[in-house]
Amino acid sequence: MFVIGIDPGLTRCGFAVVRGDARSSQLLRFGTLRTDATAPVEDRLGELCRDLDALYEEFPADAVAVEKVFFQKNALTAQGVSQASGLAVGLASRRGMLVRQYTSQEAKLAITGYGAATKIQMQERVTSLCGLASRIEPADAADAVALALTHLIVAHRDLRFQAAQ
Repeated sequence: MFVIGIDPGLTRCGFAVVRGDARSSQLLRFGTLRTDATAPVEDRLGELCRDLDALYEEFPADAVAVEKVFFQKNALTAQGVSQASGLAVGLASRRGMLVRQYTSQEAKLAITGYGAATKIQMQERVTSLCGLASRIEPADAADAVALALTHLIVAHRDLRFQAAQ
């Protein structure tokens, strides 16, 4: 399975491209898509839309795993995250990719076995699962890797559940 993980954000949008399954995976690419915080929102959304579309074009994935935003203390941050999430979901759906959304707690549980894991614990576990020597930075990219790996784990679990029925 080929999965793209997206940690949505308007200023920094983390992404990761992973191939594999729940037992073995290969991290192909990760990073952040950035926009200028001083630019008009419509320009930033246009830039992020182009960048996400280019990512989806380069890596036509089986699935896109996007962090589901369910609570944000800062309303302005929540708005930008929601807009970025909508772009990621809409563009993937338009290309016919399966889209799944996971909360950060779901990803933490899948990756570390503990739904309240810290950012550092998540970064370290994701780095270990990918067999890398140093921690994945920035945190937005590590979160995107975690989302892609979460989908691999959940998809494997769902297949096993279906087979048992």
